[in-house]
Amino acid sequence: MCKWLCLFRQRGLRVALFSLIVALVTIAPLPFANAQTVGLLPVKQLTAGMHVIRAEVASNNETRSRGLMYRKELAPNAGMLFVFDQPAVQCFWMRNTLIPLSIAFMTDDGTITNIADMAPMTENSHCSSAPVRLALEMEQGWFAKRGISAGKKIGGLQ
Repeated sequence: MCKWLCLFRQRGLRVALFSLIVALVTIAPLPFANAQTVGLLPVKQLTAGMHVIRAEVASNNETRSRGLMYRKELAPNAGMLFVFDQPAVQCFWMRNTLIPLSIAFMTDDGTITNIADMAPMTENSHCSSAPVRLALEMEQGWFAKRGISAGKKIGGLQ
């Protein structure tokens, strides 16, 4: 009698454990690359001419402060869009940022005011040349390689 009862309990335990795992996998959101270091952020598709950008959106103090820190790489055509509440001269540094980046500062309509190249692991300030609410960080040289400069527009910001 114990033989069948013990097997039933073990089988029941295995079924319950399997059901729990299936439930967790289907409920939990799939993480982005490097999600363990940055958390999940909304992603917005932007355009720069014919180029498509996949930008994670940092729109609060916590996500803006962390930015792309501790990342070891960016996927091709991936970046981070920083959204601020009010237009102001925005300044960025690269403390704890491991990869070289270029940053485009933009007005609300997506017009680039200026672009700066930023060296990793530095605390030099890189500031917008005018009050802006938006900044887009990409792999260093991304804008230059595509002929994107001040005065050009980034689309998809609405």
